Amino acid sequence: MNSQARGPVKRIADSTVRRLSLYLSFLEELNGSGTATVSSDVLARLGGTTSAQVRKDLSFFGSFGKRGLGYSVLELTASLRDILGLGRQWKVCVVGAGKIGVALARYPGFTYKGFNIVAVYDTDIQKIGSQWDALTVRDVARLPEDAIPEGFDIGVIAVPAEAAQGVADLLVASGITAIMNFAPVQIAVPADVIVRTVNMALEFEGLSFALANRAK
Repeated sequence: MNSQARGPVKRIADSTVRRLSLYLSFLEELNGSGTATVSSDVLARLGGTTSAQVRKDLSFFGSFGKRGLGYSVLELTASLRDILGLGRQWKVCVVGAGKIGVALARYPGFTYKGFNIVAVYDTDIQKIGSQWDALTVRDVARLPEDAIPEGFDIGVIAVPAEAAQGVADLLVASGITAIMNFAPVQIAVPADVIVRTVNMALEFEGLSFALANRAK
C-alpha cells in the first residue's frame, strides 16, 4: 500500500467521518475472514456508496492502495484506526445511571475500540453506591474533583432532557471538552467543546422516510 505522511487535515464533513467508520468495520470483518486485499468497488457496495466516493474519502488523508491491485486490508485497517484516533485509549465517564447508562457501561465493544468507561454518576441516592460489574455508581457532585486526577476525555449525558443542560454545564466546568449526548435535546456549550447528539427520534424518522420512499 502506498501512503503519504499525513499533515494537518482540513475540516472533514461528519458524513465523511461516518463513512470512514463504516469502512473500518467492513475491513475488520474482511480481516477476520482472512481477506488480504479489497477494492474500492467492494467497500462502496458494502457502504452503500460509490467507488469514487470511497477514493475521495480516503484521499483527504493521503494516497492508499495501488491501481488494479486494491487496498491491503491489514494496512488500510491500521491507517483508518489511526485516522479515527483509535490508536489510543480514551477515558469515558457516564452521567446517568438509568437504562441507557447501564447499556453503555456494560457494552464490551467500546473497550475494543479504545473507549473505556471508567466512572458512572447519578443524583439518585438509591443508585449511588450500587455496583455495575467493576464500577460503583458515584454521586455526581464528585465529578469536578474526580475529572482531573482521573483524566476523563469524554463525558456521556444519559439523563432526561430537562437535566441535560445542567449536566453539560457540569462536564464543561470539570474540564471535559468532548461530550456524547443521549438526551433528546440540543445543549449549549462553548465553541471549544465537541458535542455529538444521538437523537433516536431522528434516526427513526430517517428509517420512516426510507421505507416510505423506497422503490416498490
